[in-house]
Amino acid sequence: MGSIARVNVIYTDLYSRLQKEKDSRIYAAVLLGKDLRKVKIKAGIILIGNESKGIRPEILGLANEKITIPGIGKAESLNAAVAAGIILSHCELES
Repeated sequence: MGSIARVNVIYTDLYSRLQKEKDSRIYAAVLLGKDLRKVKIKAGIILIGNESKGIRPEILGLANEKITIPGIGKAESLNAAVAAGIILSHCELES
């Protein structure tokens, strides 16, 4: 059985929820942000937008840090799940 049955799912308005996260770092994946390899993500919230429109401007305005996955070639974007996996692979785990 998949893990979805073991995960707590919260349905809420994202903008209102992020406004309440004053003590959390909020990272947003964008096309023109800081190189992911130069950012230390230890804990926080990672925002991944859809492949064509990205993150809504009002949500993006709540981010503390805008990060970019560096790439070679002419691809404009990555699949959202692939981007999430790449970003999560760069997170520093707490011991």
